[in-house]
Amino acid sequence: MSRGFFKFRMTIIDASLENIPQIQRIAYATWPATYGEILSEPQMHYMLATMYNTDVLKRQMEAEGHHFALAEIEGKAVGFAGYSPTPEPGLYKLDKLYVLPNIQKEGAGKSLLQYVTEQVKTAGGSRLQLNVNRFNNAKQFYEKKGFQVIREEDNDIGNGFFMNDYVMEIALQ
Repeated sequence: MSRGFFKFRMTIIDASLENIPQIQRIAYATWPATYGEILSEPQMHYMLATMYNTDVLKRQMEAEGHHFALAEIEGKAVGFAGYSPTPEPGLYKLDKLYVLPNIQKEGAGKSLLQYVTEQVKTAGGSRLQLNVNRFNNAKQFYEKKGFQVIREEDNDIGNGFFMNDYVMEIALQ
């Protein structure tokens, strides 16, 4: 899928195991900018190590039904999204969506979200849900795209850390 936006030509591809290093690079580059003033440094390091280690990403891709999409500009990965079906019929979860800080607000996040939405609808999904940290500015991005807060959650992620999130959802048409 190619999309021209502003001065860039972006392509979105389905990521595979060979793209894990690119996904990790983007996660490690975006998290300090995204969460630096929200999470403590120990929590950020713990979450990155827990959520983005190679074994976890490989297991998600191979055994847990997670799909990843990679946004590329001129062959360089600049963002990714991860999504998966839930046990509830028709409900999918947008697990991850990150774009390199120097590319944000250029349309990559919007294009990744559109791509995920199209893939979910093609797979028979009727709703897309996500968690966003209650202090993350991305909440406004999702609201502009039609997501609504349906509840708040405080999830114990281990090591004494919690994710304090809004759960947001959109009906897909």
